[in-house]
This record gives sequence, structure tokens and C-alpha cells, in this order.
Amino acid sequence: MTYWLTSRFSAGLEYNPRAGKVSPLANLLAIRETRNRPALMLGTSSDRIGTPSGQAFYATFSKNLKRETGLPIAPYGGVVYGTHEGKTRAIGGLNIGFSETVTSLVIFDGVHVHPTFNVSLKSHTISFLLIRGRDPGVSYSVAF
Repeated sequence: MTYWLTSRFSAGLEYNPRAGKVSPLANLLAIRETRNRPALMLGTSSDRIGTPSGQAFYATFSKNLKRETGLPIAPYGGVVYGTHEGKTRAIGGLNIGFSETVTSLVIFDGVHVHPTFNVSLKSHTISFLLIRGRDPGVSYSVAF
């Protein structure tokens, strides 16, 4: 559950039922994307998918490349520090927009790849995940 405090900053809570943990979420759009420059996002969330505990702090650059490639893709890359292992890792991924409401996000968390398929309706999003590329999962989020 997240709340957009401004057009550039959101905060909320994330619940992991398997671990029985609630973690803070926050995202700050530090630099907006322009025609020639990627966006810079700073944030925090629970540590990697599959860790029993820990918090992650990250910085990522992302760029929508539809204009350059003709494809509805937006790659991202950056670094994350995870408190579970006390390590900094390179992260990255690719967002693919099939329509305004259907997307796919391939996430590399610095250790494993997690493909997702997302359906968004207004402020609600249901995500189907393949954790580590093999274990199915479902996520639900609401933004207000």
C-alpha cells in the first residue's frame, strides 16, 4: 500500500505474509526523465525476494526507449544495498508495456531474475511473478 505525497514522492507499507513482516516503502523521483536524460529514482523496500528479513536502499536510472527503438520498453539499472546480507549489488531490469493496463517487468535483484506480468486497473495492480524464474507468486498493491 503506497500513498503519493507529491507527484515525485510516495511512501507506504509492504506486507510479506510468508515472513510475517511489514516493511516501509518509499520512492523519490530525484531527477525526471527527459528526451535525452534518464530518470533517477531513490528508494527503500524490503530486501530481495526470498530473504526472511532486511531492508533494501536503492538508486536506479531508467529510460523509456520507445522513441528510439519503436518498442514499448524501458530498461533500468542501478545499485542496491541490502541489510539482510550487508552487501551492495548491481540491479537492473526491463519494463515492457503491452498496453496502458498490461505490462511485464523483468527484475534482476542482483542475485536472481524474477519475471512479472502486471495488470493495473486505476489504483489497483495485480502482479503474477515467477520468483527466481520458477516459483509462482502473486502480489496485489493499491495506491492512493
